[in-house]
Amino acid sequence: MTYEQTTAYLFSKLPMFQRVGAAAYKNSLDNILLLSDFLGNPHQNLTCIHVAGTNGKGSTCHTLASILQEAGYKVGLFTSPHLKNFTERIRINGEEISQEFVINFTEKTKDFIENHQPSFFELTTAMAFEYFATQKTDINLIEVGMGGRLDSTNIITPILSVITTIGYDHQQFLGNTLPEIAGEKAGIIKPNIPVVISDNQPEIENVFIEKAKKENAPIFFGFLNENEEKFELFLKYFVLKGNYQRKNLKGILKAIQVLTENYKENYKISEENIIKGLQNVIKNTHLKGRWQILNENPLTICDTAHNQDGIKNTIEQLKTYVDKNNQTKIHFIMGFANDKSLEKILPLYPTNAHYYFCQFDSPRSLKCEILKTEAEKYFLYGNIYQNVNIAITQATTNATKNDLIFIGGSNFLIAEINNL
Repeated sequence: MTYEQTTAYLFSKLPMFQRVGAAAYKNSLDNILLLSDFLGNPHQNLTCIHVAGTNGKGSTCHTLASILQEAGYKVGLFTSPHLKNFTERIRINGEEISQEFVINFTEKTKDFIENHQPSFFELTTAMAFEYFATQKTDINLIEVGMGGRLDSTNIITPILSVITTIGYDHQQFLGNTLPEIAGEKAGIIKPNIPVVISDNQPEIENVFIEKAKKENAPIFFGFLNENEEKFELFLKYFVLKGNYQRKNLKGILKAIQVLTENYKENYKISEENIIKGLQNVIKNTHLKGRWQILNENPLTICDTAHNQDGIKNTIEQLKTYVDKNNQTKIHFIMGFANDKSLEKILPLYPTNAHYYFCQFDSPRSLKCEILKTEAEKYFLYGNIYQNVNIAITQATTNATKNDLIFIGGSNFLIAEINNL
């Protein structure tokens, strides 16, 4: 098979959560354990940092990878979903997995796929573990797909676990309260393995403390106030400028501190490595879609925030930005997956903006006609567009030089932007 035939086979044959939603969710680790056993358990030969959370886990993985790269290590990076190309999910020092490896791995596992019907994410996880093992990486950043306890990545025994901000998302799988959701994320906490909690959220703090106590796992919370001056210095150098990155950075810095103190014989990371890692995240790992400026005139920004807490933080930052820079109007280009709680998300948006309601090329996309109808219940008015690029063209035409265009609501909407 060619690479195009291989990815077409994977996308069509395997249930993919990004496309079909709940039908792709597996509530056990049985399949990934079977697949790993079939491959000779490559994950057992890896050194990993495991990262879970509702918001910020992707940015945290990319930033930690960048810092470790600057310190001279060969760093594997497994994240999801991809925006443009499947190979974005699996990288070593920023370089994507080769198409040849994807083809060979798929052919090698084809009988297993036909007999056991793993999910797309289960197969991708196993592919990442096999790739990192064959390439002999020094350390790997492994991002949880969803939840933690039953996520396919949770077969690893990491040297450090990190849990980022917890919010409401995927409640149908993870629970309807923050403590329930936190409990699923806390499932990555392993016996005797240190865990860093990035954000201080008093209402769920005890969930992590109790789980860590049960597992005899040392627990640390994000970079604390006594280091505020140093924190602000590092923040100044951080190239990712979304306000929510402040919470992520607390966990990132604490993770580096714990890593170097607990494994000082293996990991030497200087302040210069940290600063360069923060400055070069995008260059080193090719991270996209995090408060990314696409155009200066009119100012056009996109962000992959796609749940209640992520969108709330983004809109607050937008309002501050508009006030500070005397912008006259925001043009919101939006599209959502059809399983999002619009009744919690839409009231967050300002009524004095212009809206462009879109959909994206996926069965999970909410139809733009439905989105327009729902938005009008909250006095958000605008027109419908069949894809994001048509909407961008129209918004660019409508906007004055002092206006701001913002694109968001779903990873998959951002993925379809032509000049991303």
